[in-house]
Amino acid sequence: MTVGGYQTLDEELKRLKTVERPAVIAAIAEARSHGDLSENAEYHAAKERQGWIEGQIAEIEDKIARAQVIDVSKLSGKQVKFGATVSVVDEDTEDEARYQIVGEHEADVKSGRISVSSPLSRAMIGKEVGEVVEVNTPGGVKAYEILKVEWL
Repeated sequence: MTVGGYQTLDEELKRLKTVERPAVIAAIAEARSHGDLSENAEYHAAKERQGWIEGQIAEIEDKIARAQVIDVSKLSGKQVKFGATVSVVDEDTEDEARYQIVGEHEADVKSGRISVSSPLSRAMIGKEVGEVVEVNTPGGVKAYEILKVEWL
């Protein structure tokens, strides 16, 4: 994952532990004070929320523990690799697009970040400027020409 992706996960983990976890514990305590727990919807909702929060914490801690953080700013080269920002043009429509190849949990197509395991990324890895890659899409095969490879 990129340094930015790691920082985002770390911030989310801190928020869950310092804000969400104490808030749900307080909600459970408040619901308990209302008496009979068997028919207390607030209590059951708070317990369900607590389970979700603890699951998120465990999942993020696991991702962080297994993460291989790569500082993209220290990478260079002409070939497309993880972390590269690649400008491409659709050979059919002449539409240009720019994507950064990132880890799976960092992917967000709307902001121009695609997963290293996506079909487009897999097609581009190892290619250089001027090469054409073909990608199988639901609408058929699309061809993209690589215009630029940057390391930002």
